[in-house]
Amino acid sequence: MQAGHCLWGGLVLALLGLSSLAMQFFSWAWYQTDNIEQDLPSGCCLTVVHVFQLGYLYRCLRMLRVGWRVCRAETAPQQERGYAVFLSQDISMLRLFETFLESTPQLTLALSIILHTNKVELFQGLGICIAFLCVAWSLLDYHQSLRCFLLDKHELGPLSSTIYFLWNLLLICPRVLAVALFATLFPCYIGLHFLGIWAAMLFWVWLQGTDFMECPRWEWLYRAMVAVILYFCWFNVAKGQTRQRSAIYHGFILVDSVLLAGAWLWYNTPLRERSYLLPVLLAALVCFVLGLLLRITYYKWLHPTRQTRCQESSDEVDAAGLAGFRAGPASAPVNSRMCQLAQNHFLVSLQAGRTWGNGILDDTSL
Repeated sequence: MQAGHCLWGGLVLALLGLSSLAMQFFSWAWYQTDNIEQDLPSGCCLTVVHVFQLGYLYRCLRMLRVGWRVCRAETAPQQERGYAVFLSQDISMLRLFETFLESTPQLTLALSIILHTNKVELFQGLGICIAFLCVAWSLLDYHQSLRCFLLDKHELGPLSSTIYFLWNLLLICPRVLAVALFATLFPCYIGLHFLGIWAAMLFWVWLQGTDFMECPRWEWLYRAMVAVILYFCWFNVAKGQTRQRSAIYHGFILVDSVLLAGAWLWYNTPLRERSYLLPVLLAALVCFVLGLLLRITYYKWLHPTRQTRCQESSDEVDAAGLAGFRAGPASAPVNSRMCQLAQNHFLVSLQAGRTWGNGILDDTSL
């Protein structure tokens, strides 16, 4: 702002505010519906904490307290262990929301500013590279946290984790680059582009019939959040085979990104000051194709389910992965909302007589 770029500074602050508001709302809403918390302040106090944007911090501190108590105990009760995992999963979900409401848009804005000014410092380049890695890492971290809550799924191994991380990174980088290029050319229209794609994704999510939140009105806010994630990368929210939906989504994103980058090339030809961007765009296309190939490789040969048994009638659901974690044995915290999701999205495992865990795999410690 001191350099006179009030718009850029305002956008950064707006993203920070929007991300914080969304995280506080979901955190507060989960407290209202879970009904399993122990030693919590009154509902009024919790509301005040979230109004002052401290709800996420409160969850983290509470998770540290419960986790420390579990780690210190030689034989922690099943309920205590399950409650610790319960808290960690909610934090993981909130962190994912923060990544795509704040970190990824800010990364796109920073890249757009560098392309606009055609100047980059060493620390800026390193910061952008690290930001890309952090976005891909947040997806991997969330995916790994979901895995350990389904007893018929095995944790990701080093090779599977690496491939999962790489294909997310290789698919996100070209998307962010295309959006940033278009923003440098048409800064007034990038907002319209986002709203158009976001509305289409919101409609698509609605057609898939999500039921993540217990309150129907709050479900639309969750769908809106998923639509934001889908603007940048794939996120599965429905049961059943995902091959066709994934093909449609990636084909749509590829066409949209090519149009964005093509518009930038059309209005900047011949390239003089930014001739280096042509090989960068070609490399981005190669990265996208390579990311798709790695994704196919992961789900065909390195998927944990593939390593133990053949995939049956339905694929894993990103958002509904919470189901197996929420529903647990009688001694562990039980969430009726997530238990219903488990019955809807993992019916095969239930029919097979498997026990639903709460993030505690046999004798695996937290």
